[in-house]
Amino acid sequence: MLTDGVLTRGSFGWTTQGNFTSLCPNGTRWVWEGLGECAQDARDMASIYLGLLSILCFMVSSLPQYYSSCKTGNMDSALSIWFLLLWLGGDSCNLIGSFLADQLPLQTYTAVYYVMADLLMLAMYMYYKTKNRMAESRRVLHVVGVICVLGFTSSLVYPPGLGAQPELVPSGFRGRALLSTSDVSPIKAFTPKEIIGFSIGSVSSVLYLCSRLPQMYTNFKRKSTEGVSYFLFALVILGNTTYGLSVLLKNPDDGQGERSYLIHHLPWLIGSLGTLSLDLIISIQFLSYRKASTTAADGDRDETTPLIRS
Repeated sequence: MLTDGVLTRGSFGWTTQGNFTSLCPNGTRWVWEGLGECAQDARDMASIYLGLLSILCFMVSSLPQYYSSCKTGNMDSALSIWFLLLWLGGDSCNLIGSFLADQLPLQTYTAVYYVMADLLMLAMYMYYKTKNRMAESRRVLHVVGVICVLGFTSSLVYPPGLGAQPELVPSGFRGRALLSTSDVSPIKAFTPKEIIGFSIGSVSSVLYLCSRLPQMYTNFKRKSTEGVSYFLFALVILGNTTYGLSVLLKNPDDGQGERSYLIHHLPWLIGSLGTLSLDLIISIQFLSYRKASTTAADGDRDETTPLIRS
């Protein structure tokens, strides 16, 4: 919001009524006008580019799984329903938390797309679940699970009475060293709105971490990753990496120290970078089960080869 012509951060970028030159000196105009962010040096621009690359990775990450599902028709057995539900829950909390905690605009834009992509993948799952005529009781249970998650996320509305707290940002600017240990500035106090957003963001990170476990168990139980697109996880790994680096590279607001900045963004950093290790384990499953499948196929061919050729 704007107080006496001073630049403040809103949920969808900087909100100003002043001019670009005075509020974002040495800034990049297309970033200011297109994304609502003030990028004043190379580190800020690197953060912007990595954030855009992250969005691109997440936008295309679901496409290989859509194709694989249409090709094999076994999405309901290849993917764990709890993987999809926890992923949707994490993305929904991520969106609400990003909005309430005034995270970077690119974080909010990315979160909106996450939820849309999750809903589409859930719709495809239910389509193939119905088409393949799985057990009625399990199908009803999963539908109820989807409805419960959607109802939970829709109930987390913007709390009344928690108006945006103005954050005064002078026109001065200072850079920072990535993960500097010399920062001794106090941690900026959370507003009531930010506390709610931080709490929901923390729930989001837990759901992200838990979402991988059902899929890892499903792969282990089937001893196969057939029907699951590896490019889905490969692009998610790349997207999470660039997303985390984008947040880490962004210069904090003037008056906010390095340590304070990291603490205010901690749930989102854990949610993105923390899932990398689990996604790497799933990648190992892909390699392991694919190798085992190839070995088994070669053995079958050897058994059917005649001992004496005519």
